[in-house]
Amino acid sequence: MEYKIVVLGGGGVGKSALCIQFIMKKFVAEYDPTIEDQYRMQTTIDGETCYLDILDTAGQEDFSSIQDQYMSSGDGFLLVYAVDSKQSFDEVQKLKEKILTIKEKPKVPIVVCANKDDLAPNYHVVTKQQGNDMTGKWGCVFKETSAKTRQNVEEAFHDLVREIRKEKKPPKPKTKCEIL
Repeated sequence: MEYKIVVLGGGGVGKSALCIQFIMKKFVAEYDPTIEDQYRMQTTIDGETCYLDILDTAGQEDFSSIQDQYMSSGDGFLLVYAVDSKQSFDEVQKLKEKILTIKEKPKVPIVVCANKDDLAPNYHVVTKQQGNDMTGKWGCVFKETSAKTRQNVEEAFHDLVREIRKEKKPPKPKTKCEIL
């Protein structure tokens, strides 16, 4: 199986750092704005070998027309905000609505990452509770991540694949009892 994962979020939230930490198991501290990077890797999740086609997108509004194209082709979405940026948190909410509009579906596989969780608590302007409340309403997975310490990085990508698998599974045929 192959899964197309699109990583979206505002500029400077750590999208590229999360991708590089997941794929290469290293942290890149310097910020170099991304236009688009694509990674392909083979991995095993829950005993099933799969290929991940990961698209690391630009966080700048200048590239929003390109974003539409990414959104229409993605199987699942890793939406990233930084815990030290309320603006990036608000942007994730807008991105989710845009994805649903483009996909023309009421629900798509999404994992939301509150990145930079390694920062001291006094730098957190978006609380864990706010992240939980938002994702609870959406019915999607929420992870507090740190590309720097590798906290929940692998788990976020693996959970997204699990969410995609749930959506792609054909519905089980109904038994006679369920029909009655």
